[in-house]
Amino acid sequence: MTDRPTYEFDAPLWRWDARKTDSWVFVSLPTDIADDVLEVSSGVTRGFGSVRVEVTLGGSVWRTSVFPDDKAKTYVLPLKKAVRRAESCDVGDTVRLRVALVDVGSD
Repeated sequence: MTDRPTYEFDAPLWRWDARKTDSWVFVSLPTDIADDVLEVSSGVTRGFGSVRVEVTLGGSVWRTSVFPDDKAKTYVLPLKKAVRRAESCDVGDTVRLRVALVDVGSD
């Protein structure tokens, strides 16, 4: 049993073109969830204000970080290609995610 803050939400996948040679696919956390993450993660943020998370999408579970996006005023979650392939989703699709903060609370 865990008492780590955990959130479930639906969100569309979108592409951020960092450079011409590669692009990244993200999901934006709903702003109410992002506000809560900001509040409860105080003191456990990492580089660039990132927060470590465990993510569940369908049958895939992995650990990554969410990153603050000042322009969008929320956190963004990267979805790697292997997960998108395993779960048959891509840019424009809306997915159901479960996100648990790793360094907040305890197992």
